[in-house]
Amino acid sequence: MHFRRLHWALAIIVLAAVAVSGQVQKSAGDWADWETISPDGEEFTVSMPKNPTTETTKFPYHKMELNARSYLAKQPNGPVFAIVSLSGIKSTPAVYSDFARFNSYIDAFKDYFPPKVRTKETAITKLTLVSSRPFHGHTGRSYKVAIGELTGVAHAFATRKRFYVIVSLNTKDENMQDKFISSFVLPERQVEQPKVATAPNPEQPAENAGQTAQNAEEKTLDPNAPQVTGTEGNTENEKPNNANNKQPDVKKPINGGNLNSKAIYLPQPEVAAGQATGVVLVQILIDEQGTVIEAKAVSGPQHLQAAAVNAAKFARFSPTTLMGEAVKVAGTLSYNFAKSN
Repeated sequence: MHFRRLHWALAIIVLAAVAVSGQVQKSAGDWADWETISPDGEEFTVSMPKNPTTETTKFPYHKMELNARSYLAKQPNGPVFAIVSLSGIKSTPAVYSDFARFNSYIDAFKDYFPPKVRTKETAITKLTLVSSRPFHGHTGRSYKVAIGELTGVAHAFATRKRFYVIVSLNTKDENMQDKFISSFVLPERQVEQPKVATAPNPEQPAENAGQTAQNAEEKTLDPNAPQVTGTEGNTENEKPNNANNKQPDVKKPINGGNLNSKAIYLPQPEVAAGQATGVVLVQILIDEQGTVIEAKAVSGPQHLQAAAVNAAKFARFSPTTLMGEAVKVAGTLSYNFAKSN
């Protein structure tokens, strides 16, 4: 009788172990089962864990409204894989430079994405630039990212239509992370073809057409012959008339001095608390739209300069006008780490 009871007890333990093992294998199998997605309206293709959570929304950014889509696969206390797609800032260099467009999208990403993976409002998002390199002809940058206690990498790319950020957080398996990031593909950026000169009007009178052909022939008779103007044989007249071919003056930026108080958006450098001692002065150049297009540290502790320059690049200013015309502004930003960080 005692032996029979022991036999049944062992059988129950074995069945429980099998059930637990099945649950563990199922959980692992879910992440082992990946799919390749290429959503409608997007330009990318990527491989990620099956059935990612998707979301489409709009959100305000400064005076614009951006369109956002997210594709998210995550496990509690485990890896997070995500694709964030943003649009709404047009690729129009005359209005918004490519550099300013990229920086604005990164700034918008820092507002949009953290709530998708963190519920605490106090979570601080840090992006540290690692490298800048194009991807299939598109502008690209790589970052180290930290959202609260979540850490990982992010790769951002700007196409003419959209802006993409590929995020991997809390992924201890580097092979799994590489599998996700390396599978992201964008089509090769198409190079704009130069405009072709307008063809001659087929209805042009024959007399004029003949005269045009004659003029073209005269110009191509001897391409090596010197061009003589004015009195025959006067070689001084062969020189181009500098007065008539004067290049337009390039307007120099105005000096704005210290620009800290004039910034409408001034992000703070991101450094560890123990390193936050010292003052760094960054020299910047602002374009006609109020975007920082150049930034260079000119003084301060060497180990803090990169963080200060990275923050200065994201600063925004109101456009400056001189006699009714927008102008560039040169000046400095001062970062007092001991005081503000």
